[in-house]
Amino acid sequence: MMKIHLLFFGITTDLLGTSSLGIETSADATISSLKVQLLTNYPQLENINSYAIAVNEEYATDKTLLKENDVIAIIPPVSGG
Repeated sequence: MMKIHLLFFGITTDLLGTSSLGIETSADATISSLKVQLLTNYPQLENINSYAIAVNEEYATDKTLLKENDVIAIIPPVSGG
């Protein structure tokens, strides 16, 4: 297991009631497996596949491997008007 830090923005902050969270995930975790873990633990993130995700301030794909102490930003789509 390894620890990572999550940052939430926009509607995700409202959905979870927090702007950051530390969690443990498996040592071979990817963004894809993290999404599954987040949906399991936080079903209110049902639209997570439409969110942009950045690891250490760089946009990531589902195949991106995570490392101990990574900072993952969950960024929902932004609508303008």
